[in-house]
Amino acid sequence: MEERILKFIAALRSTGVRISLAESSEALQAVQTLGIKDRHLFRLCLRSTLVKESQHLPFFDEYFEIYFGGADNPPLLNPSEDLSPEEIDLFQKAIQGFNQSLRQTLQKLFQGKPLTKQELERLAKMVGLSQMNDMRYRRWMTQRMLKALRVPEIRAALEDLAKTLAEMGMHAARLRRLIQAMQNNQAALEAQIHQYVGQKLSENMGTHLPGEAVEALFDRPFASLSERDMERLRHEVQRLASILKTKVALRQKRAKNGFLDAKATLRANLKHGNVPIEIRHRQKSLKPKLVVLCDVSTSMRFCSELMLSLIFHLQDLIAKTHAFAFIDHLEYISPYFKHGHMQQSIRQILQHMPSGYYNTNLGFSLENFNADFLHTLDSRTTLIMVSDGRNNYNNPRLDLFSKMTRRCKRTIWINPENPLLWGTGDSEMPQYAPKCDVILQAGNLNQLIQAIDQLLTA
Repeated sequence: MEERILKFIAALRSTGVRISLAESSEALQAVQTLGIKDRHLFRLCLRSTLVKESQHLPFFDEYFEIYFGGADNPPLLNPSEDLSPEEIDLFQKAIQGFNQSLRQTLQKLFQGKPLTKQELERLAKMVGLSQMNDMRYRRWMTQRMLKALRVPEIRAALEDLAKTLAEMGMHAARLRRLIQAMQNNQAALEAQIHQYVGQKLSENMGTHLPGEAVEALFDRPFASLSERDMERLRHEVQRLASILKTKVALRQKRAKNGFLDAKATLRANLKHGNVPIEIRHRQKSLKPKLVVLCDVSTSMRFCSELMLSLIFHLQDLIAKTHAFAFIDHLEYISPYFKHGHMQQSIRQILQHMPSGYYNTNLGFSLENFNADFLHTLDSRTTLIMVSDGRNNYNNPRLDLFSKMTRRCKRTIWINPENPLLWGTGDSEMPQYAPKCDVILQAGNLNQLIQAIDQLLTA
């Protein structure tokens, strides 16, 4: 309990609550004297020793619920205890029709087992929770972990399980109790994840260093960046683009003569008795022609913003760029970059397309592109998609995407999400992926720079 109280104090400090070492010591001594059996008295004990200003009370209340609002593992029921051996056998046969992942989860709900610490940490790693340090993202990160756990699929699986067990002859009343108990266990798992996210975020806030070097942000997942972090990266983009430009330009200079053309060399040196005095090369255009479609919804905004900034700082290395932004529809944004400062142009684009949650419609955006801008794609074009492939269960319009990929030289998809999350929830990446030539994960700035380097020098 002492360790938890210290983490609770560190989390309060991260929000700006001033707590001295002496006050921390007083809080621990008071708890030791009064005990923790009476939760109300325990709460008053901490509040009276740690909080001195009324404006800090909301922070105290929120974090107290995170750290002391319930047990580490919410209580789960064990529905199997109320079933006969025959009914348990029916259940085991019924879940054989589901894939292995769903079978394991249904078995966990059936036995009333909470998520283990290792399972929570694995889910947290998949969604980048360890890098987050802003409590405002608690609900969003909870939803991401629930998607990684495939909760929407579990809900549908429970409905299918109920139908299967009914067809197999399980008594209706006992079936209702079984499904209700499993649904209650699922709700308990969701509460466990919500509590874990809150604790993890508060721990991260307590250990986050305000003066963290900007280079440390290059490896931070985009989803974990705060607006303050992003502002620091915006100032770094031009410097990073200059470094990348020098590196790519040097490669292009070394390769400017193209590849050795053996046939042309032999023909040119017939007069020299086929001694290769004059070397001929096949010339190759090194500057790519790009069409870039960027998702600027809430989950993708930072990644797309940095992608656009880097691309337009590297215009000397690109023959032609057509840039588009989309959320629920497509906008042609290249004209924004013809005049004015880069950051100002980016800001205008983002203001013109305000983001929201769960309003992305990639399929409709592809319809917009095919209707008005299909002519920008030709045999010299590299099509770049910057998106997590999530479409809110709308029509993905794979037919239109296939048409686009056939018209261009190659298609590159840059996705910040971990590949383990592709295909979960509303993700359509498994459907789009086979139609792409290259898929690059770019979950942080370093990976994004590597992706741009690859597409400019391939």
